[in-house]
Amino acid sequence: MKSQVIGTTMPVLEFLLEPNDAVISEAGELSWMSPNVQMTTHTQFAGGGGLLGAFKRVVGGGSLFMTEYRAMGGNGELAFATRVPGHIVPVEVAPGYDYMIHRHGFLCATSAIQISVGFQQSLGAGIFGGSGFLLQKLSGQGTAWLELSGELITRDLQQGETLLVHPGHVGAFQASVSFQITMVRGIKNLIFGGDGLFLAVLTGPGRIWLQTLPISRLAHQIQEYLPREQARQTTEAGVLGGIVGSVLDGMNR
Repeated sequence: MKSQVIGTTMPVLEFLLEPNDAVISEAGELSWMSPNVQMTTHTQFAGGGGLLGAFKRVVGGGSLFMTEYRAMGGNGELAFATRVPGHIVPVEVAPGYDYMIHRHGFLCATSAIQISVGFQQSLGAGIFGGSGFLLQKLSGQGTAWLELSGELITRDLQQGETLLVHPGHVGAFQASVSFQITMVRGIKNLIFGGDGLFLAVLTGPGRIWLQTLPISRLAHQIQEYLPREQARQTTEAGVLGGIVGSVLDGMNR
């Protein structure tokens, strides 16, 4: 299997698959492929969590269905394009080298990669924190490709080194990095600061990827141009998803 990223602002990931090579992605991610690539779409209960695990994945912004693309009878061509301006980042996943990524960060992976959803905060963060607190976990063995929006900043945190980050700017990090949520300090900062109620606390050791264009911020900028009723429905759906996801997380602990 060979892969290459083509483009800059809106890149595309192209594969040249050898016979029987396979790549998995969430349903609906395909850009183009050659005729001999076989698609198989099925329900994947992420993390072995059964129906509850699959439902939590949907609430967390993921897809209930996964699609496998496999080259049959010769080499095959396959491509996935980004949905927003940004970067495509490959990471090598292995036992003991897991990754946490933001809920829209998974683009595709080799077939032995396992994808699960971890809700990182309880009910309060589900209501007030929005999508920044919902993270997907990548484990297993193989290569995964992440889609991170905007420009990309990489930091290698040393043991005990801490960085405070607006949750939407957290693109991905190695599972060795400790992740917590803290409330912004100071009443004036909470009320008038305009940066939200919470910050993500990332503590090393490990590598983190910071994205400069959180999807939530992009959506907020676009929202003012939507018809008022459509904008209201979008906001209500986001709040409801956070509440249900947090409740399910509490049930599963």
